[in-house]
Amino acid sequence: MSHSGFAPHDHSHCIADTMAAAEAHCAREKLQFTKVRRRVLEILLSEHKALGAYQILEKLGAEGLGSQPPVAYRALDFLGRIGFVHKIEKLNAYVACSQPGDAHAPAFMICRLCDSVAEAAESPNDGSLAHAAQTAGFTIEKTVVEAEGVCPDCRTRG
Repeated sequence: MSHSGFAPHDHSHCIADTMAAAEAHCAREKLQFTKVRRRVLEILLSEHKALGAYQILEKLGAEGLGSQPPVAYRALDFLGRIGFVHKIEKLNAYVACSQPGDAHAPAFMICRLCDSVAEAAESPNDGSLAHAAQTAGFTIEKTVVEAEGVCPDCRTRG
């Protein structure tokens, strides 16, 4: 299921796969995959841009699923805890995980021109950071790497 959001792929297929994985995870763990949680994940999967909680809330409100900030934040918190959503700190926004269910330390590539976001296929813990931590006797528990640059589409247009 892993892919770069910048590479061409069957987007409808990745949406369907991720939704099925989320449903299976929630069923297996006996968690409620409510209509709002499901819709928030669908909204995030609909494009490869990070969306702010208020952008998500606006869509939920337009669909009659709630218009108060806790509605979006609770769903985002839940989806983040089960590993299907990541927060992009630089943008104060959220993206659907491209590797749901896999234990990984996410690394993101963020286009500074169009704000598209792609999750890297490889974890930063697999390289020099892991080596440096090991040398220092440090155990990495959580890593989030955000790299800013220019995506292939914007580079081609520029």
